[in-house]
Amino acid sequence: MTCAACAISVESMLKSVPGVINAGVNFANQSTLVEYDSSIVTPELLRNTVRSIGYDLIIDSENADEVKETAQRRHYTAVKLRTIWASVLSLPIVIIGMFFMDIPYASWIMMALATPVVFYFGKTFFVNAWKQARFRKANMDTLVALSTGIAWVFSAFNTIYPEFWHSRGLYAHVYFEAAAVVIAFISLGKLLEEKAKSNT
Repeated sequence: MTCAACAISVESMLKSVPGVINAGVNFANQSTLVEYDSSIVTPELLRNTVRSIGYDLIIDSENADEVKETAQRRHYTAVKLRTIWASVLSLPIVIIGMFFMDIPYASWIMMALATPVVFYFGKTFFVNAWKQARFRKANMDTLVALSTGIAWVFSAFNTIYPEFWHSRGLYAHVYFEAAAVVIAFISLGKLLEEKAKSNT
């Protein structure tokens, strides 16, 4: 979970499961306490419910802390790699967008660099946003996916069909650098958050 809205989403989903008497989610320590009727609900059903909106649930067991630490390390490594590559690819996009927009095929080069940043290294934002949307919910991933997705689509259209605007006396602006930088910075924020969690 990355924000209080995430905790609220998880809590409301758990409470909506038939047989759950009460559920409380603690965002600070990333835990949840669920009171349920074991004749109706199973821990696996609760886990699948949480997974359906893009999160995971570690069922209480003898080695729960070890499983949690392993999952956190794996997640931290994945976020770190995504952040590094998103930043590496975003840097030339920013440089071209700020200083070299007049070079031949500048928009095409920026689109080629921004596409993997937005749709590969930023894939988790879109996946989680879709999972939230299926249940008419929204969180930070929804905002990131909408903003970067719209910026990329608009810029791609202007790159492929610039004459649409030129014929109307307008310039076909592109915003690939905005989409890529948002993904890179939000990923960096998530990385720092995961680092802070591992130190507590």
